[in-house]
Amino acid sequence: MSDQTKDGFTTRAVHAARGFAGSTGAVMPPVFLTSTFASSNADGFDYTRSGNPNFRLLQQSAAALEGAGFATCFASGVSAITAVVSTLRSRDLVLAEENVYGCTYRLFDKVFAKFGVRVAYLDLSQPANWEEIRRQRPTLVWLESPTNPLLKIVDIAGITAVAREVGATVLVDNTFASPYLQRPIELGATLSLSSTTKYVNGHSDCLGGIVATNDAGWQDKMIFAQKALGLQPSPFDAWLTARGQRTLALRMERHCANALELARWLETRRGVRLVRYPFLPSHPQHDLARRQMSGGSGIVIAELDCSAEDALRFCRRLRLFTLAESLGGVESLICHPPTMTHASVPPEVRRRVGIGDGLLRFSVGIEDMADLIADIDAALREVVR
Repeated sequence: MSDQTKDGFTTRAVHAARGFAGSTGAVMPPVFLTSTFASSNADGFDYTRSGNPNFRLLQQSAAALEGAGFATCFASGVSAITAVVSTLRSRDLVLAEENVYGCTYRLFDKVFAKFGVRVAYLDLSQPANWEEIRRQRPTLVWLESPTNPLLKIVDIAGITAVAREVGATVLVDNTFASPYLQRPIELGATLSLSSTTKYVNGHSDCLGGIVATNDAGWQDKMIFAQKALGLQPSPFDAWLTARGQRTLALRMERHCANALELARWLETRRGVRLVRYPFLPSHPQHDLARRQMSGGSGIVIAELDCSAEDALRFCRRLRLFTLAESLGGVESLICHPPTMTHASVPPEVRRRVGIGDGLLRFSVGIEDMADLIADIDAALREVVR
């Protein structure tokens, strides 16, 4: 075991993304804004689409935080998804959790279906449905936990054990948890994917994605996709992501504390039909969440007893929660999934999986909670009567 792997999470986050200081003694690595490198250089770089010092540093540090042997960085979370799905062949079957990110659904339905990739959706939070993994023998099992936006928790270790029986690869989209709260590779998954745009970077100022694994074969596939499909990030975005992950632990602790307080408060409010947060005792998979995650993360969902129009009016009434599609930044955001992140999902599918017209997704930032609660309370009093 190397000295680095013995270090704690935050120590790795601070120190693993350093290097390439040369003779300058720079504590922070520079941004290598170059497309081309001289042939036969000592570090083996030739063209930034094929690799860059900022990519290498980010990949090393991301692997260290994920508890993985390898990681590959991409231009966005969707680029990371594209890299994985591009490895599939016509007639390959993906068995996916039914509540997936809207852009994941769109990629499967509008892009890869044209190439013969088949996708079947199941409620994989229910162990009774795991038998379908044995029966259908998929090439790839696609999980999110917590899911977007309903915050369902799936048993990663349990599903991985079943998938291993039939030789299926298990991928977990870990975006909502981040490696600070949950490490899918350590729970048995083959691939851990994250949109680093969200919590890992944490400052809403760049795009990025990562796929981590212990499987050398999968790592080769990801490096090939990064280069051959042109899915690489910019050096500056890689630098920003590596910078952001240095404070991941501190930010996630505040996100978790604020989100739990908000979820508890929302459960007491009139006009709020449903509240979901993994570390609330009322969450259907609360016990599993506490076994699998070290914190509940910073996302809270609440369904208001109102129409989609009134839900959007509530969102626009807020002062400290910006109406926006992203999440995971230090600032608070609010999203209306039926008309935003999951608008590409057919209405009948949205309703079937539980995305109602009044559903809201709060990305709870690191602000003072008294201010956030006062803001929401004022909007609730005005909109929900």
